[in-house]
Amino acid sequence: MPVRTRVTVPLEFPDGYRTTAEVVTFTGLSDGKEHLALALGDVAKAEAPLVRLHSECMTGDVFGSQRCDCGPQLREAVEQITETGGYLLYLRQEGRGIGLYAKLDAYALQDLGMDTYEANRALGHADDERDYTAAAQMLESLGVESVDLLTNNPDKSRQLRELGVDVRAVRPTGVHASPANVRYLQAKVAHTQHTIDLAPAS
Repeated sequence: MPVRTRVTVPLEFPDGYRTTAEVVTFTGLSDGKEHLALALGDVAKAEAPLVRLHSECMTGDVFGSQRCDCGPQLREAVEQITETGGYLLYLRQEGRGIGLYAKLDAYALQDLGMDTYEANRALGHADDERDYTAAAQMLESLGVESVDLLTNNPDKSRQLRELGVDVRAVRPTGVHASPANVRYLQAKVAHTQHTIDLAPAS
């Protein structure tokens, strides 16, 4: 898939952290969505670039919702990748692929006692509907064959390997637990084996 545009964008986060990204867009990705690659740090010197597949989360990334750990993970990933050299792939897959409105419908069911996966199923969705074919295409367009993957989600490394990407190593993200999201994180561990080191539920 050919690269469409490259543009340099200065970034600043609410805590004052600043960096610069080269934002890359693409033509003809498999799902037709407008995914972005942010090149951070000295990518050229990285033996295997550090890569994070970050699925869009408007509530967490933009509005600072405490019901998930997406915003803190995004902030952490940008700094780690800047230090190492690599790419943050910002994927338009809100709510593990079910969309923003459906995610908020799931929130309403969680308020009634369901966990995040039970709520998805009650709405007729799978636990996780994300497909990383477009991410593999983006890496191919960027000339990336081997990556160090920044994730706690084993499905990301599995899918990338099946799509022909050499995942040289997997590096976990930090644990961004709070009273508002700990049940959500516990569900990730229980249902999809995320590598998140959490204290047992009390």
